Amino acid sequence: MKHILAAVGVALAVQTVNAAEQRIIRISTDNTDLVLQVAPNGRLYQTYLGEKLLHESELKNLKWQVHPASDASVVERGWEVYSGSGNEDFFEPALAVTHSDGNPSTYLYYVSSSSKEVEGGVQTDILLRDDKYPVDVTLHYVAFPKENVIKTWSEIKHQEKKPITLSRYASTMLYFSRQSYYLTEFSSDWAKEVQMSTQQLLAGKKILDTKLGSRAAMHMQPFFTVGLDQPAAEMQGDVLMGTLGWVGNFSFTFEVDNVGNLRVIPAINPYASDYLLKPNETFTTPEFIFTLSKNGTGEGSRNLQNWARNYQLKDGKGSRMTLLNNWENTAFDFDEPMLAGLMKEAKDLGLDMFLLDDGWFANKYPRNSDTAGLGDWDVNRAKLPGGVPALVEDAKEAGVKFGIWIEPEMVNPKSELFEKHPDWAIHYPNRDVYYYRNQLVLDMSNPQVQDYVYGVVEKLMKENPDLAYFKWDCNSPITNIYSPYLKNNQGRLYIDHVRGVYNVMKRVKENYPDLPMMLCSGGGARCDYESLKYFTEFWCSDNTDPVERCYIQWGFSQFFPAKAMCAHVTSWNKSASIKFRTDVASMCKLGFDIGLKELSADELAFCQEAVANWKRLVPAIMDGQQYRLVSPYETNHMAVNYVSPDKSKAVLFAYDIYPRYQAKLIPVKVQGLDPNKMYKVEEINLMPGTESTLETNGKVFSGDYLMKVGLEVFDFKPLHSRVIELTEQ
Repeated sequence: MKHILAAVGVALAVQTVNAAEQRIIRISTDNTDLVLQVAPNGRLYQTYLGEKLLHESELKNLKWQVHPASDASVVERGWEVYSGSGNEDFFEPALAVTHSDGNPSTYLYYVSSSSKEVEGGVQTDILLRDDKYPVDVTLHYVAFPKENVIKTWSEIKHQEKKPITLSRYASTMLYFSRQSYYLTEFSSDWAKEVQMSTQQLLAGKKILDTKLGSRAAMHMQPFFTVGLDQPAAEMQGDVLMGTLGWVGNFSFTFEVDNVGNLRVIPAINPYASDYLLKPNETFTTPEFIFTLSKNGTGEGSRNLQNWARNYQLKDGKGSRMTLLNNWENTAFDFDEPMLAGLMKEAKDLGLDMFLLDDGWFANKYPRNSDTAGLGDWDVNRAKLPGGVPALVEDAKEAGVKFGIWIEPEMVNPKSELFEKHPDWAIHYPNRDVYYYRNQLVLDMSNPQVQDYVYGVVEKLMKENPDLAYFKWDCNSPITNIYSPYLKNNQGRLYIDHVRGVYNVMKRVKENYPDLPMMLCSGGGARCDYESLKYFTEFWCSDNTDPVERCYIQWGFSQFFPAKAMCAHVTSWNKSASIKFRTDVASMCKLGFDIGLKELSADELAFCQEAVANWKRLVPAIMDGQQYRLVSPYETNHMAVNYVSPDKSKAVLFAYDIYPRYQAKLIPVKVQGLDPNKMYKVEEINLMPGTESTLETNGKVFSGDYLMKVGLEVFDFKPLHSRVIELTEQ
């Protein structure tokens, strides 16, 4: 009976559509239009995605694109907004359902749509329904007009008598018709995050994906850029920039069809994840966030950075703490007096906080290396007899805040937790266990495990209410892929595990809303905008070599604001001066992981002044507009500038990496200034006893001059840097 009612309902909807001359749904920002239209067959198609159209009356002239059929008897196929498998479309679907009777086809018809105002924009909700089965899909779009960003996701629900199987479940589908397409991907590995490469998309499919489950972005980051008609460029050309808010397995499919059109499908990777969906259960896909820019990736990045600070990043408009981490100083070998000394060093540097890294916990199996102790979150009494409370007091005495490292989703087999609850770890019941980094991943699909992981944070906070910061790490992908909790329903593991991780993150934020947290995953393998709803920042890479960081920070800045990106000054690459290392870290959220004993008196004085300068320039670096000026991928130099919201202050970072002998040096044209304001040019972050060799130092120029003529800031010296402050006069 339900099947009949569903079919009748859709038939009535189709008749209504015909009578209403095919309803048009417009999803708009100040600069972009996504236009959808209900066709005479009652199905929903994309008719336009591009620069905003000025005259709404002309939307009716848009036609749904069709794939020409060589055989006149074949139905022409349009750009269906959420195409189901088993229909007349010959290309990759957004949704694949096997119904409870075994039928693998899904045809979705328009039922209704509505819109409402939400923070920062307008949300549009569109209900689609199969005409033969009681399966509903609701498409959600949120358009942020000022930031020119659209966020979209889908919800799948059914009322069949038995579970249905989902084998594809995209967040959305987008279509383009251009002469050519160029994909920039951001591939990765430990200490080699966001390595950018570009290729032309030709006929067929290109898929970017990960199957690692946890630490999922270790080999591929969850974002991409598509240059339309030409490779993506920084300051000109049409580009699509997109990222998926999902900390687990993801998949981006780019398919160029038989007539040269491109469909883009962002989704959870369905690998090993045929998902049994129960009646009345809702399957919610991740948010896909994208922007279209007419002026290259620089504009697209600023769109995403502004949107993130305003609406997505935890405490996106708040301040950030500078910090000293102990890892590079001590690794696992420390005690309370040693840490108390480092806290005083943090204060001497002018930093806000001391962060205690790995190695502070576990007693039966002490955490003296990465082979034991994970899961046992009691303080190691041999190292720290006074426990965490004593460290918090030491920090207060030193005049800094205290933060701590945890890795609560993981367990070492050599731990009390694993002895008590081996069934809490993801591993096969009947095979030899293989380990990544001597550890296993806790099964976050299990509510008991979620409670335990949340309890790690809660216990520390209840015992130490003045704890000011958490660094939350995740060092292993999922190995031995079997959930003791899910038993015969293993197709849900990868997805329900991630949902469990988010449940815990959400719970922490709800109970400790003002607690700053760093998202870390063996470096930058967690960097998604769903997690960043719950974290104030993320660790870009364990690689703190400043040369490599130029590339890593350039890559991450394509999608994230500087406020979200942690960068530390360390001893990596000692051939680089402390000035170069500090200047590179200063273009992000600044921290240190270095002992003062390593520094000369002049180096210490330099670092103290650099920290003070960074704090003074926070309105520009953390909250201003970023402009990438000179790419390390294209030259032996790099330059980036930031401009404060009121354009009264700007800062230019210029790096000579390994310049060629007597290569031509081009003046750097600053961007984003007010052309009619006058700015004083001053080089800062100078070593004690040295003076600027910048010819324009101390002079005053108009914003117009600085943007059109520029400043000669590059040099022939390897590993040389300049920081230029521009102040309105």
